[in-house]
Amino acid sequence: MKLLITGGGGFLGARLARTLLARGTLAGRAITRVVLTDIAPPPADLLADARVEARTGALLMHTEALRDEPFDGVFHLASAVSGECEADFDLGLRSNLDSTRALLDALRFNVNAGGAATRVVFSSSVAVFGPDPSVPLPAVVTDTTLPAPQTSYGTHKLICEHLVADYTRKGYIDGRAARLMTVTVRPGKPNGAASSFFSGIIREPLAGMEAVCPVDASVSHPVSSPTRTVDGLIAVFEASREAFNGRTAMNLPALNVRVSDMLDALAAVAGPAVRERVRFERDERIAAIVANWPGGASADRAARLGLAAHGGFAEIIRQYIDDCAAAPNAEQTLKGLSR
Repeated sequence: MKLLITGGGGFLGARLARTLLARGTLAGRAITRVVLTDIAPPPADLLADARVEARTGALLMHTEALRDEPFDGVFHLASAVSGECEADFDLGLRSNLDSTRALLDALRFNVNAGGAATRVVFSSSVAVFGPDPSVPLPAVVTDTTLPAPQTSYGTHKLICEHLVADYTRKGYIDGRAARLMTVTVRPGKPNGAASSFFSGIIREPLAGMEAVCPVDASVSHPVSSPTRTVDGLIAVFEASREAFNGRTAMNLPALNVRVSDMLDALAAVAGPAVRERVRFERDERIAAIVANWPGGASADRAARLGLAAHGGFAEIIRQYIDDCAAAPNAEQTLKGLSR
């Protein structure tokens, strides 16, 4: 089986690649090749695997060549994130819409040339939901809640959901879109996503640094751990067409938490001194974006695939600590635990 992971050099894409390579199989077939595309090279451990091929550069640079290269499966994770899309409208259109359309057309070209339809998992987002005067936002969004995105990023994701559904209807791909919840805790440095602070208020204190929370402690949001997110993407790929149940996007499982719940869990797991490294300093730009996001989500369709969220946010923090402890830079990432 030959796979393509767009955004394969990023945190989630690299984690997905590691998980798939460790499994060795997907949907009952042996994984023989994994092509990773991203604007930056993937981590060294992935490059060291003989099954991995890296292609560096914007996805649009590679889509023309993909017309002549059949793949058994594609995980399309690459995108410009929420904050970037708000700051640079053209970047968002190019990175999210133009790239997705070009990728889908490359896969369509293969079918028109006599190849089989490639199975595609598109990583959509909970950001497709938002408040609109004609569509009030419920406290908890479901698989059937009408999307009304209030950001460019959410709009791009919704458009791409419909493209994936229509290319599937036409037989050009076997596509399924999974709406990811905000993934936390992400390692490394903050990115351009407005949701970046959901990781920062845990990651930085554990590393012994101060973190700034730009929204009120009462803000509620659906989150998921990296492990459960990757498990969800794989389960969506392996689901039969009937089990996926239609062509519309599926919510992945969410743990619905308030910022205050996250900080309480941090204190319980790491101690009050670590929790005290978080201070509140409202950022009106970020607060305005987050105010238009759902406060919670449910995932009935994903539950029927056997997927579930963590039981509490403390589990997610412990998972992050375990991941950091196993990494070479544990001394830095967990520096705050030793004080």
